[in-house]
Amino acid sequence: MKLVLQRVSQAQAAVEGEIVGRIGAGLVILVGLARSDTVTTLQRATDQVVHLRIFPDGQGKMNRSALEIQAELLIVPQFTLLASTAQGRRPDFTAAMEASLARELFVQWIGQLAATGLKVAQGRFQTHMQVTLVNDGPVTLVLEIS
Repeated sequence: MKLVLQRVSQAQAAVEGEIVGRIGAGLVILVGLARSDTVTTLQRATDQVVHLRIFPDGQGKMNRSALEIQAELLIVPQFTLLASTAQGRRPDFTAAMEASLARELFVQWIGQLAATGLKVAQGRFQTHMQVTLVNDGPVTLVLEIS
């Protein structure tokens, strides 16, 4: 599982002009699910995301977690994160999980994140989306969870 986390002051995902997910201050999380990912992978990812100290404390140091500040989350499915560009000029997506299985795990992960008490919005699986955000910091991290 590969995640790209961006700390934002606001963000939204739209499909064909319809806003399907919108948040205020928090995290936009692009998520790519690999063939090897399981429910256990999701549990590790949930723990990492909600406890990662990437929000500023009173002194401006990254010392607070999403749970501590009640951050909002916008989760965007993005299989292209699993692309390999090691050979040739066309990305190879064979490491990405098959779409129907990935959709099932994606929905489970949304449920796990929501169970933490944080507000969770989401993009729409297997659609062309326009994701807009105001990056805060900017703070962007790439996490690989196995």
